[in-house]
Amino acid sequence: MKKIFVFLLAFNICIANELISPIPQSIEFDKEKALLGKKLYMDKSLSKDGTISCNTCHLIDNYGVDNKMTSPGVNNAQGVFNSPSSFNAVFNFVQFWDGRAKDLKEQAKGPLLNPIEHGLNESEVVQKVKDNNDYKKDFDKLYGEITFDNIADAIAEFEKTLITPNSPFDRYLRGDENAISEQAKRGYAAFVSNGCTSCHHGVNVGGNMYQKFGIFIQYPNQELLGLFDRTKREEDKMVFKVPSLRNVEKTAPYFHDGTMPALEQAVQFMAYYQLGKFLEEDTINDITAFLKTLTGEYNEQTK
Repeated sequence: MKKIFVFLLAFNICIANELISPIPQSIEFDKEKALLGKKLYMDKSLSKDGTISCNTCHLIDNYGVDNKMTSPGVNNAQGVFNSPSSFNAVFNFVQFWDGRAKDLKEQAKGPLLNPIEHGLNESEVVQKVKDNNDYKKDFDKLYGEITFDNIADAIAEFEKTLITPNSPFDRYLRGDENAISEQAKRGYAAFVSNGCTSCHHGVNVGGNMYQKFGIFIQYPNQELLGLFDRTKREEDKMVFKVPSLRNVEKTAPYFHDGTMPALEQAVQFMAYYQLGKFLEEDTINDITAFLKTLTGEYNEQTK
């Protein structure tokens, strides 16, 4: 029996290795533009009341999240979606839960113009940047002019650098058998055998497809309808971008509405809603141990 288990474990892991890839050690980016983008990312003056920056909700010293159910905006407004991590977002196939931005540059524009986030319009953003002499010098050198498009481009260039390679799981995929525990290996096998990799695969262990939330059991919160709010197609109700599981141990609370406080609960409820299963406690603990191996190392490249 033990030999059969070991064989199945190895077989499942072999399959999964074709579905999940390690994060690259680095990606190409323009350092000068990224340095400018970091300043913009951290700048609270780029909001209606001077209280909100990109870093307010996507903290670079906290795995790109604020660990709140939903995030605050200008004039004490409150967002409706849980803020996804800005870390490793460059590897997502689209941005935002409903996929309304095709890339990081388009995503960077959204919060600046959102009335309950930064609360500005394009001309106001441009004017605030023009009023800062340091920004003016940087933009003159790197872009030739200050435009809303160039502002978003600089922020996106910085966000490219927010990657977390060298997680224990990445080291394991690269051949270090001792990088993760035996429990995590069991959890990895359970993650595959229970069907989790049908949605959570690729470099980001997610972030590369849409999926209906509540395939087997209807999800309780039917107020946020995901892709449907953009397309108005009935089949798109409760369809969301599958979130990345990179650094998931650090990015609670979970789900698009931030209603799930703990990772173990999230694993059980995802099995329930998406797979129609109720997993045993040992399996939950094993999968959770595996998910914790996805926590990587952020090495700032814009110092």
